Parts: sequence; structure tokens; C-alpha cells
Amino acid sequence: MDHKKISIVCFSGEFDKMLAAYTIATGAAATNREVTMFFTFWGLNALKKERGRKAIGKDFLSRFFNWLMGGRSNLPLSRLNFGGMSPGLMSGMMRKNNVAQLDELMEAAAALGIRYFACEMSMHILGITKDDLIDDVQSVVGVATFLNESEDAHIIFI
Repeated sequence: MDHKKISIVCFSGEFDKMLAAYTIATGAAATNREVTMFFTFWGLNALKKERGRKAIGKDFLSRFFNWLMGGRSNLPLSRLNFGGMSPGLMSGMMRKNNVAQLDELMEAAAALGIRYFACEMSMHILGITKDDLIDDVQSVVGVATFLNESEDAHIIFI
């Protein structure tokens, strides 16, 4: 295999795990690896166009779940979330130390040509459509398509 490939499954909707996924993805792409990110279940929250709480979905439960998840502006820390204050505190610490913020990492991912796939099954369950997601999402795919696209890739689950 001449070109190294990495596929990252973004399952978690937690701020620190999303930072880790994007840090690995952009680092891999910057070192000439082909990178695919597959967003499923709570990971889809980071891809919503609406950054805050919005009741999107086709029925009451999906609208309620999407409102609770809250979009990229409401991603909690996996530990020590302190009632939702910790992501802001973490962002401040990152800025102070000149570390790229999540939005900056997402912009870098787009510039580096990282491919975004959204999980068709998760979207169906949560009542999300491709129109609800940022424009960087290339395709809505099932697991079989993701696995075919990730053949010969190192798969990382975050």
C-alpha cells in the first residue's frame, strides 16, 4: 500500500473526544495520509449546522433528543463537566496556550481534504437529514459503504 489511510469513527459527542478525533485527523492529513471521518450517533452532534439547541427531527422523540444534544456549542467534557462550564474553561486554556480550537480544527480538516461521512442509520433514528448537517459532509452512508471506503485503513474509534 503506497498511501496510508486512516478512518476515524466519531461516536462520542463529547468535547474532548471530538478535539482528539480532529487533532488526529488533521495531523494524519498533514502528514500525507488519506483520512475519512465517520460520524455516528452522538458524534453527529458536532456536524449540525445549528450550533446551539434546536428541536430538529421528524417526530416528538427525535426533536426532543436533538434539542437535548444541543449542537456543537453544547458538547460536554467526558469528565469534570461541572454543569456544562468545563468546555468553556478548556477552550480558554487552549487559547492561552495557542492550541487550535475545535472550529479551527474543523476548518483545517476541510482545507486538508478530510472526507466526512454521516451514518445513515443513526440519522434515521435521530430524524436528522443531510440538510441539517454542515456542507463538509460528503455523503450519508451505511456501515458497509464506510467499511468498503476504509479498506486497508487503520480504523480508530473515538
